[in-house]
This record gives sequence, structure tokens and C-alpha cells, in this order.
Amino acid sequence: MTKPGEIDESLYSRQLYVLGKEAMLKMQHSTVLIIGLKGLGVEIAKNIALAGVKSLTLHDPEPVQLQDLSTQFFLSENDVGKPRDVVSQVKLAELNSYVPVDVLSSLENQEQLLGYQVVVATDTLSLDRKIELNNLCHANGIMFIATETRGLFGSVFTDFGDEFTVIDPTGEEPLSGIVSDIEPDGTVTMLDDNRHNLEDGNYVKFSEIEGLEKLNDGSVYKVEVLGPFAFRIGSVKELGTYEKGGVFTQVKMPLKLSFKTLQQSLPDPEHLFCDYAKFDRAGQLHLGFQALHQFQLRHQGQFPRTLHQEDAKELVKLAEDLAAQQPLVLGEGNSVNEKLLTELSYQARGDIPGVVAFFGGLVAQETLKACSGKFTPLKQYMYFDSLEALPDAEKFPRTEETTRPINSRYDPQIAIFGLDFQRLVANSKVFLVGSGAIGCEMLKNWALLGLGSGPNGKIYITDNDSIEKSNLNRQFLFRPKDVGRNKSEVASEAVSAMNPDLKGKIHWMTDKVGPETEDLFGDEFWNGLDFVTNALDNVDARTYVDRRCVFYRKALLESGTLGTKGNTQVVIPNVTESYSSSRDPPEKSIPLCTLRSFPNKIDHTIAWAKSLFQAYFTEAPENVNLYLTQPNFVEQTLKQAGDVKGILESISDSLINRPYNFEDCIKWARLEFEKKFNHEIQQLLYNFPKDAKTSNGAPFWSGPKRAPEPQVFDLENPDHFHFIVAGANLRAYNYGLTGDEGEPDVHYYQTTLSEMDIPSFSPRSDVKIQASDEEPDPNANNDVGGDALEALAATLPEQSSLAGFKLVPVEFEKDDDTNHHIEFIAAASNDRALNYSIETADRQKTKFIAGRIIPAIATTTGLVTGLVNLELYKVVAGNTDIEAYCNGFINMALPFFGFSDPIASPQGKYNDKSYDKIWDRFDLKGNVTLKEIIDHFDEKEDLEITMLSYGVSLLYASFFPPKKLKERLSLPITEVVKLVTKTEVPGHVKTMILEICADDKAGEDVEVPYITIHL
Repeated sequence: MTKPGEIDESLYSRQLYVLGKEAMLKMQHSTVLIIGLKGLGVEIAKNIALAGVKSLTLHDPEPVQLQDLSTQFFLSENDVGKPRDVVSQVKLAELNSYVPVDVLSSLENQEQLLGYQVVVATDTLSLDRKIELNNLCHANGIMFIATETRGLFGSVFTDFGDEFTVIDPTGEEPLSGIVSDIEPDGTVTMLDDNRHNLEDGNYVKFSEIEGLEKLNDGSVYKVEVLGPFAFRIGSVKELGTYEKGGVFTQVKMPLKLSFKTLQQSLPDPEHLFCDYAKFDRAGQLHLGFQALHQFQLRHQGQFPRTLHQEDAKELVKLAEDLAAQQPLVLGEGNSVNEKLLTELSYQARGDIPGVVAFFGGLVAQETLKACSGKFTPLKQYMYFDSLEALPDAEKFPRTEETTRPINSRYDPQIAIFGLDFQRLVANSKVFLVGSGAIGCEMLKNWALLGLGSGPNGKIYITDNDSIEKSNLNRQFLFRPKDVGRNKSEVASEAVSAMNPDLKGKIHWMTDKVGPETEDLFGDEFWNGLDFVTNALDNVDARTYVDRRCVFYRKALLESGTLGTKGNTQVVIPNVTESYSSSRDPPEKSIPLCTLRSFPNKIDHTIAWAKSLFQAYFTEAPENVNLYLTQPNFVEQTLKQAGDVKGILESISDSLINRPYNFEDCIKWARLEFEKKFNHEIQQLLYNFPKDAKTSNGAPFWSGPKRAPEPQVFDLENPDHFHFIVAGANLRAYNYGLTGDEGEPDVHYYQTTLSEMDIPSFSPRSDVKIQASDEEPDPNANNDVGGDALEALAATLPEQSSLAGFKLVPVEFEKDDDTNHHIEFIAAASNDRALNYSIETADRQKTKFIAGRIIPAIATTTGLVTGLVNLELYKVVAGNTDIEAYCNGFINMALPFFGFSDPIASPQGKYNDKSYDKIWDRFDLKGNVTLKEIIDHFDEKEDLEITMLSYGVSLLYASFFPPKKLKERLSLPITEVVKLVTKTEVPGHVKTMILEICADDKAGEDVEVPYITIHL
């Protein structure tokens, strides 16, 4: 367990990059009460427990009913009749050992209620009781959230008090940029047309400005944006005249918000609109949800009956009365939407896993905002519906008869979709690729809705990863005892226990889906599926699965998260574009010249430090091992391009300066410190003195180039000390020596270093340094000369004298805090940052950048998966109306929700025929001959084939000589491939793809689909 004030980074590593340490520590001092433990309440509780608060208290003494199992994943049929909170407590307590989970027996003791920071009331409390509870909370500075879901509808209300301070409204890294000019009126211009990305009302501070030094005093200035490359901060006339240099850094200013109580806000609500296509529904549903509670009061706690017209009429009348009492809700001239509220009445007894997951993630995130002050809260109401998920009324008629309960766990879903549709869901065959964070949530929702549980249903899962401790923070199907086991295996066990109907219906695998497993995932496998769902964390794997889905014409549900951001995409055959149709722009790489000599941001020094780590502890040992095991290694190396001199020098240093004890490793690290942070900096300043000028007379050290200062070693400087400690221990690891055992002994290091003579710097006139990336690299192409390289190679020790000697290369591992990897990179990065007057970074930030960690939090995962599962209903129903589907984009930090229709698949045309450019192809059956293919297109499609290829091999071209054509035309296509490629078509291949170039009947070259040969 961690000490007070510390955070278990091995568990919360990815969440830390979302919330930050300050917000995490605030959360760990917050107590939360959740009232109502049906599906919505437990979904919220699960996400909050995973995120890590001080304690979680539950209240819901009502007995478990069979219908609760439709969305309450911690219940089983054996729990029917037991108190919901008592049953849920045990399972929730397993999720996070740092979060104690208690049960509150009664809400009557006000003194007890005042002990919580946040109270969340879900769908088990009446509106009047919520109002009463909210008034108590508001008066005593307790944050309050009310939420409920009714079928495909849901609502949330937040009240964080009269004065709530948001410490960081967006959670984004503060922007910064290099200044090229500041005019007297305060107009600040960016260097080299770099965008500042600021917005009106942002605040900035300045550093390193010459001529207007008073701007460097830490004062904060409000920004007026003048364009993408300039902004104004107000007159600086009195402060002097700008000369050169300068960096602006955005300053996050606290945001103060004021909230009204539930009672005060009901007549005049403030809405967050989550879908502007349904802008007019917020007011309607505001009245509708109030009307539901009035109906409940009139009918002994019962909601309107499913598809019951009289109950629906009564609900609409109640809403109309409310509209008259609350005229501001709909606005002048607007009346109640009878159709919408009738649907709300019809669905009031329904419960849908996707809607519950959406609100469970959203409300849990709002709870964390209340605890921490991080991110902008939702203010104050949000209503959501997914009526597009309802299947076609003709195919699946919804009546009182088709939606009546059958005394099953699926009754609340049957109430919405009908029994026939529920059977279609149960008999679906689906493939889940990945069972990590999104995969766990997906499977939980599938278990609840009974997907694949029918006599003809099946769920296939594959994931080649095993469970690590850091997964437990957001992959809720896994427990500490599962660490080290296969994710797909544990996930399938967990959901089979959650819903026994899935036993024997899940086939789990540990195979990666890719070209190398096409014999396993072949035609029979793909053709047997109804649809595919991705739960992957990398683009390459996603695009491969997408290509397979396009080839086999399978719908694909795609989603991803990044911290508080998430997206969902639906790919429907012959309707939408595919996942691969649009791609994010590639990441901007750091110019080599900047990395080597002219860093100006901490990202640059971290990248440099990671490459230094790889060079010292991975590449050098690997090169040594190659040299010792390959007799012709030097000969081959001298022939190749690249840094041959560097490779030979690293081998020479590793063997000639071989350490024999740990003291030797410490001394090596000290000499490397001097070389990297003192001598190389002095050499740079020798080549380019601080008063150097460019060829056009401008100062060399200006703009992004910062003149560095050599570091003078100081054992009391933590970054200097940790460079030595980590460097020495990693060198010892390479050579199989024993390093520090436990915490390093400063006195031992001090004694060892005091025995050393540190060589003084002597500048070298033969050292060439590239001044910018526009110039050619003077050290490229082995310009040191062949003779010098030969001489260097000759100094290497004889291979025969080192028989059996071998080094152990380091394999970078970011998550082990005892292995010195991040310690070395953080220290090296900070030491270089000190050279260049760049603000240093702590190990957490260094680990995030060096380890390329994807920030993640359970709340976003839950919400995004909920949205995917609402699209799943449309896929199961076979809906081909593009307007019925939604692609989603969310950022819970703001909070922002954006929904759009998918982009339609592009259409093409040849002769008089139209075709789908993504989904269509020419299908030919059997192992046809090359001539039969050519004749088919001539006769059936009016197309003359000019070229035909299989992969990179050209099988046919109209310009081939007659002898070659005669040889091939009569052969079956597999034999043509064998003839051209000199290899057989593998036995497991049942379909072949041929690319085609063709002329239309007018003789014009036209773009046409590819050919699929079904062997």
C-alpha cells in the first residue's frame, strides 16, 4: 500500500496522465454516496471505484428483482430478494483495494449525510425526494448529482453549489510558442508562421524576452487573438522596446461557476445540448421526466405500462399541465411533442445496457469533477435519447403483446424492442478483436443484453495480451489474482459467470489478427459472422480488421479513447465509408538538428535522452554481440551507409573500457556526464560562439535556438546524481555485474567519484556540427573517410580473445520503477534541459512522453462503449438507412458531445454501370482460366482487360508477346500465379484478389473494382 500523499502509479499510471497528481490526491480525500443500485447506480459506482476515491458508500435497501439483471452486472438469480446495496457492496469492494465500500442503512440521519463530499441520486428516488436531498446538500456545500434512465432515454442534473472553482477547465497541456516580435501596442507575432492556437480570453506569461525584460516577471496577460499567428496583450509602450527572443506559455486560470438547486432550476433549466440535431427535445424531455414522476406518485410508485395508450395519454396531459406552469421550458408558441412523450411513456419500464453505460460513464466523470475541481462540469441538465436504435416497425412490430414480460432477465429490453428482436440479438454471431479496456466493457454489455446467448449464437474473442497490474484500473473484468493470465480467457470466464446463458457460447483465442493468421481466420470464419467489433489500441491492427470486414462485407463497430476524449464509428457494407477511408495526419517528428544541438522544449530533451538510453544500453551491447558472433561483421558494417564510425566506436568503448566491478560503472557514468553535458556543449559553443552571426548577419543564437550553458557536476543536484546512479546500474546490468541493492548510498558514490580525475575540455577544430535541417549533414555518408574507419576497426580486440563473452542488452520497460530506465531518461533529459534553460519535467511526465503512454480512464471507456452498443441494435436489425446511424465524438473534460451521420461510401461508374468504390468487386467462381477471365469481362461487362495482377506480380498485360500469352491463357489462375511467382497458392487460401486495369467500350481507361476468385 502507498503512504498518505502518494499515488500507486503501478495501478493508476494511465489515469494520472488524464487527471494529474493534484486532482488525484483531491479525489483520494473525497467520500461519495450513491443512492440506488440498479444498473445505472452500479455502473456509476464501478467507474468511481476504479478511479479511486477515499471511500464509496451505497444506499439501496430494496430487494433485488429478476429484471434488475438486465443492466445490473453484479447480480445473479441467486440474489433475488436480497438488498441491492448489500449484494453490490461485496463485488464493488473487489475492484480497488484502495477504496473501501460501505452501506448506508437509512437516509434519515442528516448528520450522516453531511459527511459526504458528493451525493449521487439515481433512478430509485422520486423527484420530490431528490429535491429535498438536493436542498440539504446545497445548503451545506455538498455537491449533488441526480440521474435516471428510462429505456432509450436518460437525464442528468448537476448542482455543485453557489461557488464552485474549476482548477483546470480543459485538462489540455498549456500552449507555448516562440515569439519573433512584440510591437508597442502589444501585438505578439509567432516565429516562422507557427500557430499559437490560443483563444480570446486565454492568459499567457512570458520568459526569455530581451528588450522588454519586465514581461519576464511572471505577470499574466489576457489574450486578444488577431489571427492564427498573432495576438495582442495590451500596450507595452512603457516597458521598453522589444529586441529579440522570448517564449509565451499559456496560464490556466481558475474558473468560478455558480449552480442553482434542482427546485430553483426546474422552471428555467440551463441545458447542455448533446445532439444539436435534437435541439428541440431537451425542453420536451425536461417536462416528460417530471411528468413521469407525477405519474408515479398517482399510481402507487408505478411507471406507465409498456405500449399502453391510456397511460401514454395521461403522461402527455401531465406534461401539458407542466408546460403551462413552466412557460420558460418550451418557450412562447411551442407545445408539447405528443409523439416524443408517448414514446417516453411506452419505454418508462425499459432498461437498456447501452444507455446505462453512457450515463454511468458521464455521471461518474461529473462526480470526479466534483471531487477534484478538474475539468468543466456539466451545467446543469442534459437529456439524451437514442430512438434511432428502434428496429423497423414492420419487421419487428411493437405491441403490448410483443413486448410483454416473459419472466426473464431480458424483460426490460424486450419491453423496448420486443421478443422477436431479442431472439435475433441472442442468435447473432459476433467477433470481438481485443479484450482490454473497451473489450471488457463491450463484453459486459453483451452479457447483459444476451448477445450470442441463443441456440445459434456465438461470441469469438481474441487478444494476444496478458493482464498487467496497470490494467486493473480500467479493465474491470480483471482482478489482482488474474495478473499474468490471458485477457481473452479471463474476460470470457467473467462474463460467462455474469450471464450463465453465455456458457459454451464464447470461444476465446490468443491469436493476433493479421496476415500471419489468415489460415486461422479464413473464409469460413469470416463468412460465418454477422458483424465485427474492434476493441484495439493501435491504428495498424484497426486498419487490418477493417480491410477484412470490407473484403467479407461485414459490418464493423469501431471506437477508441484518449483520456477524456472518445470516438465511435459505424462501418456498414454498401452504405458507409470504411474505417481506413480517413486517417489522422501523421505525428510531427522532431527535426534531427533540433534533437542533436538545438532543443527548445522538454519533449526534445526527453526524445534525446531516450535515444541516448537506447544507444548506451541497447544498441551498443547488441553491436558487441554481433561483432563477437559474426566473423564478417566489420567487413559488412564498413560497406553499409549510416553512422559506421559511431557503431565501431561503441564496440571499441564497450570492450576496451569494459567494467570489472560496480565502481567502474559509476566512473563510466561520471565521464559520460562530463562528455554529454559539459564537453559537447563547450564544443557547440566553440563552433557557434554566443555572438556568432548567420551568413546574412543575423544573430545565430536567436528564434528557436537557445545558447546553452555547460553543466558543472554537482552530486547534490538530484538530476546529476540520478544520471550517475541510473547510468551505473544499467551499465552493470549490461555486463552482468551487481549494482545497487535498494536505495543508493550517496556516501559510497561520493567516495568512488572523489578518486577520479576528470579530463578538462579541449576544443577540436575538426568537429562539424549541422546548423539547420536545411543544410546537408556534414557527418553523413561516413565522411570521416574509409582509411580512418579501417584504422578504427583495426583497434577492436580480437574476437577469438573474447570467446564466450556476451553483453545483456536492456529492453526498455517503462512500468518497472526499480529498473532505472525512466530514472536514467528523466535525469538525462533534465540535465540537457538545464543546459538549455528549459523547464525540467518530473518522472511521471517523462514516463508519459518517453513511454508513449496513451492516457486512459474508465469513465470515458464506459461511455464510449455505451454508444457503440446503441449502434449495435441497428446493425443487428440490418438497418441500411445511413441517417439512422451515428458516429460520435466526445470530450468529457469540456464536456462536449458531437454526433453526425456516417459518410456515405463513394460511388464510381464504368460504361453505364454504377458501383460502390469500397464495397463492390467482381466475383468469379471456381479456378477459372486466364482466358475465361478475359472473355468474361469482354462479354459481360464490356471491359477490355489491359493488365491483371496478383499482389505485386503481373499475371497478364495486353502488351505481352504472343508466346508468353499463349503459355498462360489456357492455364487455371492458380497455375498462372505459380508460373509467375514460382510459389504455390497456399492450400488454406479459398479466395484470391486480382487487381485489374481495363478500358471501357469507348476505349478509355476506367477505374473498376477488383476481382475476387472464389476457388
